Amino acid sequence: MSLSDRLFQDMKAAMKEKKAGRTKLDVIRLARSAIQNKEIELGRKPSDEEVLDILAREVRMRKESLPAYEKSGRGELVAKLKEEIAILMGYLPEQLSEADIEKLVREVIAQIGASGPRDLGRVMKETIPKVRGRAEGKTVNQVARRLLDEIQT
Repeated sequence: MSLSDRLFQDMKAAMKEKKAGRTKLDVIRLARSAIQNKEIELGRKPSDEEVLDILAREVRMRKESLPAYEKSGRGELVAKLKEEIAILMGYLPEQLSEADIEKLVREVIAQIGASGPRDLGRVMKETIPKVRGRAEGKTVNQVARRLLDEIQT
């Protein structure tokens, strides 16, 4: 079953739950809407990999909003956002730990023969497809920068 099909099935189940599944229903509807927008943009159904990118972007947008709500003391919105993030994370593959990301980046650095920070672009180009949906690009970038800085010094 494709990820889009799974979202559709879960949406139907959440509709049957009435009040209990309201947040889940809202989150799935928003995610499906983003997927449909991508389908219109592409002129075809998005692949599971593209759907993963869409869901990861939805999670990232919510995580970026959290600090602003926490700072303004909007506890109810913080709780709602955390619940939405948890729902969306259920559709993403298990997230890699920083140690796993570091191991993967070290392999890529050795594979392409990177010699310092100026090779960051090449390292990222090779690493990002390997971690798609399992790690945020920002985290991968930070690890790659740190490791490339270590090589230079």
